[in-house]
Amino acid sequence: MNQSNAQNDASTGQHDLQTQHVIDLQMSMAHLELTVERLDEVIARQDKDIQTLQRQLQLIYKQVESQDTEGGGAPFDVMADRPPHY
Repeated sequence: MNQSNAQNDASTGQHDLQTQHVIDLQMSMAHLELTVERLDEVIARQDKDIQTLQRQLQLIYKQVESQDTEGGGAPFDVMADRPPHY
């Protein structure tokens, strides 16, 4: 009888260990899913911000170009307009 009890205890211990491994994997997976969802939200927000900034930059370029053509000045050039200490 002692041998069968020892086998049952070993089997139960192994089953408990496997169960704990499954629980650990499920917890890790849930954490990763939450992380992916948060990252997706951040990426979507950043994409929206980038699109807004691109539209604003296009408007600024149009304003600068229209001022240059109206005033008869030279076209807008970032490198030509930089301060001498650069």
